[in-house]
Amino acid sequence: MSDSAWCFVVLGVVVALFVWNRFSVGLVAVFAALALYATGVVDATTAVAGFGDPIVVFIAGLFVVAEGLEATGVTAWAGQQLLARVGTGRSGLLVALVVLAAVMAALVTPNGSAAALLPIMVVAARRSGTASSQLAMPLAFGASVGALLALSGSPVNVVVSQSLKEQTGSGFGYFEFALVGLPLLAVTILVAWRLGPRLLPHRTPSDLPADYSAHPATVAEHYELDQGFYRLRVPGGSSALGRRAEDLVDVDDARVVGVQDATGVGHGPDRELADGDTVVVSGASSSVTGLTDASGLRVVSTPLTRATPSRLVSRDRGVAEVVVPPRSPLVGSRRFPGFTRNGVTVLGIRRLGHDTGLDGVDLQEGDAMLVHGAWPDVEALARSEELLVVDSPELVRRQLVPLGARAWRALAVLAATVALLATGVAPPAIAGLVGAAGMVLLRVVTPQQAYRAVSWETVVLVGGLIPLSVAIQASGAADSIANAIVGVVPAGNSHVLLIALFVLTAVLGQVVSNTATVLIVTPIAVSAAAETGTALAPVLMLVAVAGAASFLTPIATPANMMVMGPGGYRFGDYWRLGIVTMLAWLVVCVVLIPVVWPLAP
Repeated sequence: MSDSAWCFVVLGVVVALFVWNRFSVGLVAVFAALALYATGVVDATTAVAGFGDPIVVFIAGLFVVAEGLEATGVTAWAGQQLLARVGTGRSGLLVALVVLAAVMAALVTPNGSAAALLPIMVVAARRSGTASSQLAMPLAFGASVGALLALSGSPVNVVVSQSLKEQTGSGFGYFEFALVGLPLLAVTILVAWRLGPRLLPHRTPSDLPADYSAHPATVAEHYELDQGFYRLRVPGGSSALGRRAEDLVDVDDARVVGVQDATGVGHGPDRELADGDTVVVSGASSSVTGLTDASGLRVVSTPLTRATPSRLVSRDRGVAEVVVPPRSPLVGSRRFPGFTRNGVTVLGIRRLGHDTGLDGVDLQEGDAMLVHGAWPDVEALARSEELLVVDSPELVRRQLVPLGARAWRALAVLAATVALLATGVAPPAIAGLVGAAGMVLLRVVTPQQAYRAVSWETVVLVGGLIPLSVAIQASGAADSIANAIVGVVPAGNSHVLLIALFVLTAVLGQVVSNTATVLIVTPIAVSAAAETGTALAPVLMLVAVAGAASFLTPIATPANMMVMGPGGYRFGDYWRLGIVTMLAWLVVCVVLIPVVWPLAP
């Protein structure tokens, strides 16, 4: 068989495997590259070249940038601001996300827009109780239409504008694309708003993090944080030295909970106090004040209760719930509310489902404790072999603490990346690398976090399918499709020509990159316009629009692939909303483009 025939066979098998959904998409992509090599369509270098393609590098860099924004609370802050302004209803969220995606795509790229807004979408969906599948795909489609709002929105726009200039001496204006782009944005929103609930699945991936927006109130209620406690340090020269701790309090509205000595060991209220001991006292503030005045004790910390939620979780400090696992070295050690170790303080203890109150206990397997401390100390518990952490402190902090200490550095890196993309000073791949490297160099994320942030399945998927896109173009398969479609256009019928070119470009755009598709179709469109006596400007504008209409599969654009995981989509979920959106675009193009750019030369 010819190379073009083998391309069609491999493409058919790949699509069938995607629809079958029995293998991971990354594995299918690798199969596509290997199959092209095995049939001799591409050589070994071309088969693996996709993994070093600039678009793959760009996507990987964007994942690291997005991780930096999320890790520093920028994403949580943006999500909170979005919900505060548009509410928690699906309609308001959908419109806001699609418009934001379109505007950002016009400034940077559709892929950059999708990557930046995807974490915000996840937060907004989680907080509002909306299935992420109802928002993720419209977000990707909004990023695609945003490319049609300005000349710099996509390389496709530059290609058709340059072609128009070569043929007529004048290209498209910078914002001329918006004359059709804005109506298409409105149509995209309308279709997603009205038909999305029926055409999109109602699905939320199980691997998305839980919603911790009510976490402080929940744990405060669960551990009955009503009374709280004071930690009082016994300094040298205090009159309390040598006395039993429980004898310091002689009022009914205060009690000694326990004592922690200078080495960190916990003791009961009957301990005789020594220099450096810390006494934990619960009671009325007036009684505690009287105790400190009379005995010369220093206040180390004041009560944390459900009445002080802002102190439970703040920019600097947070809470975590931990459980004593079997064979933990802590079994048998004494703990009580107010006990502090490794920078974290016990706020409450529960045993067999019941709160132990302010009484100290010797820890047993299965005991649960609520602890409080600086975020680095609290997050370090996740690496402890002595305790099991119930909810990830890192995820709790990311959701609840907007604009953390490193937020401004993360925003500065984002601004630099956007500036590089918007001005075109550097190619997108370089801009992505600058953003990723900046996040690591400025210590916004650690190298380990950067590696974990990259969705390697997406990287493998894109890298594995790039050779197929190249082969379809180089083997002549794309030209065969193009010539067949344009060949059925009656001479002199400009509207039929527009429809045929839209279908041709849109079909190719589902399996070949948008830029490659438009590079293939543009010379065909120029020739067809001349043969049918049609002005070139409307024809090329339609080609640009159709080049952005890649909605039918997750492999059509990197933005579509980025939303696949967070949206919980399968391969066959895209075409339902995608085909309706594409047909709506076709109607808008055929009706509006001849009005703005007359068909008569």
